[in-house]
Amino acid sequence: MATNASGGRNSFAGWATARPSTSRPRRGMVWVPGGTFAMGSDDFYPEERPVREVTVDGFWMDVHPVTVAAFRRFVRATGYVTVAERAFGPGTALDPDPAMRQSGSLVFRQPAHPVDLCDPRGWWARVPGASWRHPEGPDSSVHGRERHPVTHVAYEDAVAYATWVGGRLPTEAEWEFAARGGLDGAVYPWGDDPTPGGRLMANIWQGEFPWRRAAYGFPGTSPVGSFPANGYGLLDMVGNVWEWTSDLFLPRPGDRFAKARCIPDPRSLGGLAGRWRPREPDQALRVIKGGSFLCAPNYCLRYRPAARQGVAADVTACNLGFRVVVDGSAAS
Repeated sequence: MATNASGGRNSFAGWATARPSTSRPRRGMVWVPGGTFAMGSDDFYPEERPVREVTVDGFWMDVHPVTVAAFRRFVRATGYVTVAERAFGPGTALDPDPAMRQSGSLVFRQPAHPVDLCDPRGWWARVPGASWRHPEGPDSSVHGRERHPVTHVAYEDAVAYATWVGGRLPTEAEWEFAARGGLDGAVYPWGDDPTPGGRLMANIWQGEFPWRRAAYGFPGTSPVGSFPANGYGLLDMVGNVWEWTSDLFLPRPGDRFAKARCIPDPRSLGGLAGRWRPREPDQALRVIKGGSFLCAPNYCLRYRPAARQGVAADVTACNLGFRVVVDGSAAS
């Protein structure tokens, strides 16, 4: 049971049955054959190590991240209210800042000068009223962005949508296998050259992150399909938006977290990023994959299939989305 924007109780018990779900692939999905592959990387961030052999069964996957238009259909059919749109009731004596219990989400704010890359407060702000409907805040809208990936969705929002359409979120292994597009061991979904023939292959930061952006490229998310598909016909597997997976984030034994936090955990920002909510240890972090339009060679070089990050399940941000998979066979 969650609370609504007015602080009252808001049940979503009926949304899942608003439309019968199926477990068959939908239009806009492609078949990803199962197989064994080398998961992870020994060459980049420590949480990607070690490379290990993993086998996955075949599955159907959305060609591209779930779009604003598709998510809007879900909301209209079910009345679902996302985590970023909900408030969390009155403050308590344990609440360090009652204002942080208001609805809102993480929004990128480009600084005018270089900042300390170890302090994400230099470019992240929690903006009251920011949500999937209002990506930059209450005065913004998604008009004209229907083909862009939906953003500002928490883990439970992604699960709710996936359940409604008769699917689920991919596991980390499934997501990475699909992103590689059959190029086992390659750095990127298209090979080892980040810009083959000088061609930009994904929506990533152009310039010096976070303060200097090149005149070319997209200023934020891009319409799905703006860049070439990988070997399985999947679009935007790296860049554009990070994508939720179903797995809990477990760093490898003996490893440490890299300093670069592409999407901050609210607990790491002293309340800046999110509402104060008590969390149990087992609520820890979920794996997100793929990087986003905010990834750059000088910071967060995570627009690679092997890259991974752990984010609290209730975090929402302007560069975080998802896609859906369905179990089955190629003949479905």
